Amino acid sequence: MEKIYDVVVIGGGPAGYTAALYATRAGLDTLVLEKFSAGGQMTETQSIDNYPGFDEGVDGFTLGMKMQAGAERFGAKTVQTEVLSCELSTQPKKIVADSGEILARAVIIATGAGHKHLGVADEEKLVGRGVGYCAACDGMLYRGKTVAVVGGGNSAAADALLLSKICAKVYLIHRRDTMRAEKVYHEPLMKAEGIEFLWNSEVTELIYDKRLSGVKIRNKQSGEESELSLDGLFISIGRSPVTAAFGGQIALDGSGYIIAGEDTKTSIEGVFAAGDVRTKALRQIVTAAADGAVAAHFAEEYIATL
Repeated sequence: MEKIYDVVVIGGGPAGYTAALYATRAGLDTLVLEKFSAGGQMTETQSIDNYPGFDEGVDGFTLGMKMQAGAERFGAKTVQTEVLSCELSTQPKKIVADSGEILARAVIIATGAGHKHLGVADEEKLVGRGVGYCAACDGMLYRGKTVAVVGGGNSAAADALLLSKICAKVYLIHRRDTMRAEKVYHEPLMKAEGIEFLWNSEVTELIYDKRLSGVKIRNKQSGEESELSLDGLFISIGRSPVTAAFGGQIALDGSGYIIAGEDTKTSIEGVFAAGDVRTKALRQIVTAAADGAVAAHFAEEYIATL
């Protein structure tokens, strides 16, 4: 008979490994499927200073490995594989990965949401060396320095306001002549000290030696090009939730996030969404970990009814 796991967790970030930790401690046979390495987006962050218990901060890779080790200490298993498709409405639920077919009584989706990239040359090469995607995570690294935020939505506005309290100077680079952010951000942005708007502008090139030292920008109206000296660049042009493998089986909101409340329950019984992939107000490591614990609790409750 083919093995059926009690819980399969898709995604090995903070939500996924916290779910696995709580599920295995509840006596559930638990498997984590992770495409790359433990930690998810955390691995892009050099210093995490806002996760409780690490008074001097911790790098994302180390924290991810510690979370994996914590879950595996109690019996969770990890397979490095890419999930290709799922049949979530059946019992048991079927997951098709490049490593083979996997069956589970309950599934916790913790695939996260990837940052959208600018698409300029060497962007990924400079992540952690002056280029970042999370001001709340990395902003303190630039205390008293000069940074720029690219974007015009709520995330960019919030990042610029946060950084204006930390940095000596913040440039807000937006390709249009007005912000797309909600009106609640407009007045605080205009009043904030140290924020300078660069309207109708786009970043065309990253300037660096070992670290980022500046960017080249182009005015979209005049075509004029110029250079901007920077210590850091935060790209805040949105995120894309990782939900392609679930093939329209599960209810999503207008932005593509899985609809799930604080109980992490989705539109399909026995399927739970934890972390950045679900609809929520705040996407941070600590909220992802909290989701993982909640998802494991309700997965245990669901399995008890089978």
